[in-house]
Formats: sequence, structure tokens, C-alpha cells
Amino acid sequence: MKKACIFLADGFETIEGLTVVDVLRRAGIETWTVSVKESKNVVTSNGISLQADKLFDEVDYDEIDILILPGGTVGTDNLNAHHGVKVLTEKFAREGKYVAAICAAPGILGDMGLLRGKKAVCHPSRKAHLKDALFIDEPAVCDGNIITGRAMAASLEFALLILEKLAGGDAVSLVNEGIVYRKE
Repeated sequence: MKKACIFLADGFETIEGLTVVDVLRRAGIETWTVSVKESKNVVTSNGISLQADKLFDEVDYDEIDILILPGGTVGTDNLNAHHGVKVLTEKFAREGKYVAAICAAPGILGDMGLLRGKKAVCHPSRKAHLKDALFIDEPAVCDGNIITGRAMAASLEFALLILEKLAGGDAVSLVNEGIVYRKE
């Protein structure tokens, strides 16, 4: 069974984080929300308090197939300040394991040099951080093992692209049917 890990920091964009969790869990992907704080309690950019499944140091990352970084300006800054998140993100990317980031969070990947020569997308305000990447004006894009999403409005497309890469088109079709979503 595939396993996903989504990092949550105070200030993460609610929809960008929880849409991915919802879609992946609907498809049977074991998905853990992981707080990068010393507490499981996290507050979203909209002031919604929630409890993560695990703390950062409680996860065996060798079992994880994908790391996911939601955006939100404050949340992204908090993820970027977490040394362990950056070390793991670089390790996953270099090993060919999936890394996904949406909205402001692809800027972390860009600043780390992980998008060099790759197609990528992010919130327009963070485009300058996509150093040496080919900016694509799409809701979500995958290039190799890196998946990026534009912003909150692209959260569902981003989540479905992650699902497609982890479980294939049949899983996406089943989720689409269940949520009554049709791509036009």
C-alpha cells in the first residue's frame, strides 16, 4: 500500500492541505498529516485549529512514497524554516521519490534547486522562486518525480494528479465518480 505524508505548519492553506488528504484517503492511500511543530495542534491560515496524526519525528520516512507541502504564505515560511523538512525533501527528490508542493510551497523546491530544468507551477507571487524551472500556466503539473500546483483553486487538480501518480487512472476515475467531479 502506498503511503503519503503531508507536512502541516501553522499558517498552511486549509484547502490545499486537506483536499489532498481527503482525496488520497478516499482512494485508500494511507495518508498522514504530520506537524512540524513540537505539538500536534496546528492552526491553518484561516484560523482553523486541527490535530495532526503525527509529529515530525514520529514518522519512519523510509516507508513513505511521497512528501506533500501545502502552501499559504505563513505556512510555507514555517515549512521552509524547518531543517528536517528541507533535508527530507531534498533526499526524496534526489532518490526519485515523489515530492509535491502547491501555491507558495514550490518556491521552497525552487530555492533548493530541485526544479532546475523541470516544468513547474506555483502561485504567481512566488514565480521568481522557480529558479531555472519552466513555468507552466496550468493548475497542476508533474515533471519526473516533482508535482506542483498553482494555488488554492487548483487544490483538487493537484490532489488528483498526486493520486494518479501513486495509484493510476482507475483510482482517479473512482474518486471522480464518488465526488461527482468531471474534468471539462
